[in-house]
Amino acid sequence: MHALLLPTLLVAAQPAPADDWKKAEEAHLKNVAQLTFDFARAGEAYFSPDGKKLIFQAEEKGTGNPFYQIFTLDLETKRFARVSPGVGKTTCSYFSPDGKKVIFASSHEDPNARDEYAKEQKARDDEKASGKRRRYQWDFDPHMAIYEANPDGTGVKRLTDGKGYHAEGAYSPDGKSIVFCSNRDDEKSLQLYIMDADGKNVRRLTNAPNCYNGGPFFSPDGKKVIFRSDREKKDQLQLYVIDVDGKNERQLTKDLNWVCWGPYWYKDGKHIAYAAADHSNPLARPNYDLYWMNVETGKTTRLTHAPGADVLPVFSPDGTKVVWSSTRDGRSPAQVYIADFTPPRE
Repeated sequence: MHALLLPTLLVAAQPAPADDWKKAEEAHLKNVAQLTFDFARAGEAYFSPDGKKLIFQAEEKGTGNPFYQIFTLDLETKRFARVSPGVGKTTCSYFSPDGKKVIFASSHEDPNARDEYAKEQKARDDEKASGKRRRYQWDFDPHMAIYEANPDGTGVKRLTDGKGYHAEGAYSPDGKSIVFCSNRDDEKSLQLYIMDADGKNVRRLTNAPNCYNGGPFFSPDGKKVIFRSDREKKDQLQLYVIDVDGKNERQLTKDLNWVCWGPYWYKDGKHIAYAAADHSNPLARPNYDLYWMNVETGKTTRLTHAPGADVLPVFSPDGTKVVWSSTRDGRSPAQVYIADFTPPRE
């Protein structure tokens, strides 16, 4: 039962003309710059607590592994370093609040992890030969577990136990807890859980059966969790917020013609940024853009207007910058971008 349904105020706007879309973004995004170049693709970046580094996922060139691995980027020196072991799949990395640890999800302990490489490469070759893009579908790998490590990749330690998908983790502001997504209780039902930072004392947060609940983040005060779920209709993600004790859950978006996902809190705890696209036309490829929302009123403001996909927005700790994953021109592979951020006025 949802305590409150806030109507989404999204308007199915078309991308701005080629000469105008960059100008349209300048109200809230200035000095847009691409940060990753040397990867086949890259995305889902998060700031370190001091705002000087990013941790993100990317596909390395020339390794034979077509799946993401985890890297850090020093924003001053522009130097990259791989954090994850380099085997299997990875996703969803995050810095601890004191900057001394990172977490990420990985399948590197799967004894057959390398067997997936050839399957993925064949699928890509078939896609290229056909000239048709595959429908994007996230792989809930049953060997995915959450690991802790030092920011340089040493001291890797497994935090979640048992076979099943355990991923999409994020620390609480005090660093004592981690919220994550798992199908540990039912392989067909992905729920949110909170565990202590050492992996102990796991407790379930959501209870919406036979659906996906994921992408969670604690609010800046640690009292709430924002997340996405397809409980209304399969694959049609909408946004929700819930108290950390499992109470007062409420739905923030409710328009099944749209897919809304990747929410992230702004520093004031009153606003979020997220990605959304209109899926009402089955013949048109949805164009994802970034939006800003007041979580109490539901008021939204569009932030990006690029012809490509803009997703997974994340703010710097001081709120002055935003990073996100983007194809920008709609033809290039996704990379990580950064911009100076000016919040919409209300």
